[in-house]
Formats: sequence, structure tokens, C-alpha cells
Amino acid sequence: MAESRPEVPPGGWHQPMPRPGWEGARLASWGSRAGAWLIDGVVLLVPIIALFFLLVAGAAGISGGDDFSLGAAIVGLVLWVILVCAVTLFYAPVLMARRGPGNGQTLGKQMVGIRVVPDGGEPMTFWPGALREVVIKGLAVGVASTFIPFVPWLLDNLWPLWDDENRALHDMAASTHVVRA
Repeated sequence: MAESRPEVPPGGWHQPMPRPGWEGARLASWGSRAGAWLIDGVVLLVPIIALFFLLVAGAAGISGGDDFSLGAAIVGLVLWVILVCAVTLFYAPVLMARRGPGNGQTLGKQMVGIRVVPDGGEPMTFWPGALREVVIKGLAVGVASTFIPFVPWLLDNLWPLWDDENRALHDMAASTHVVRA
């Protein structure tokens, strides 16, 4: 009986196997991701501080003179908290869902030349952006950080330093990559 031998693939046996991993645009560095995060923080901080002085400090001084209006200050504070939550929740998903060249970018990402892309290659839309930024980065990492203070947030943000595809934990959970624009 003849012995069956496996068929030799084209190019021979010593051909390198394709390596699994990201095959899209060039991946963003950790430094560019950190820079975008810092810029976005400043972009959000400026209106938050301005709103505070406008609503809370302004409401406290509504009665004029030396009178302090505690009721107006509390209403201003509640309104300020609601507006801060809205701005913080909608900032990244709304900007990342833009059509055209700004798709997948917050203002910070745009300034450093990086963008978020879904693994499937389609444009970023509002709901995947909200899942990534609000649910995973905000809520999941935030809740985990209440049990073990600071460690989950630190791990999530430093993970790209040793990941082969420069992905943070929230990128893996949301099936996204951060690439150069």
C-alpha cells in the first residue's frame, strides 16, 4: 500500500504563516493617545468652569449686595451638575460620530492626528462611540475603580504600552483600534 504524503503548499514548507492581528491603518502611539486625552480634558474643563461661575456663582449673587441667596445657589448648582453630566456624556460620542474627515475623532484626537476605528472598518457612529466612551470607559472602569481605587483606570490607560496592537482594555471591549488619522 502506498503511503500518502501531504501536499506541499506553493512556496514550500518554510513559508511564514500570516500573523494574526491588526491589518488596518498605522496604530497610534501611547503618547499620542495620552496627549489627546489631556487636550480633551482641557477642552471639557474650560466650559465646566465657565458654567460653574455663570450658574452657581451668578445665582448666588442674584439678590445683589451682601445678601447671599442659598436657594438660587442650590438651583444653580443642580443645573450645573446636570449640564456637566450632559456635556461629559455627549462630548466624545457626538464628535466621534461626525461624518467625513473628523469621524472617530474628538477635538483632542483631531489635534494630535489620531482616530478611533471599529474593527470592522466601518465609520464610527454615535452608539458604538457611546458604548466605548460612556459605558465602558466611564461606567465600567469607573465602577471598578470604586472597588479598587485608581488601579482599573491606570491599567486601562497603560495597557497600550505592552499590547501588541496598542489597544487599551476599553478598545478590546468595544472592538475598536486607535490609528493615525
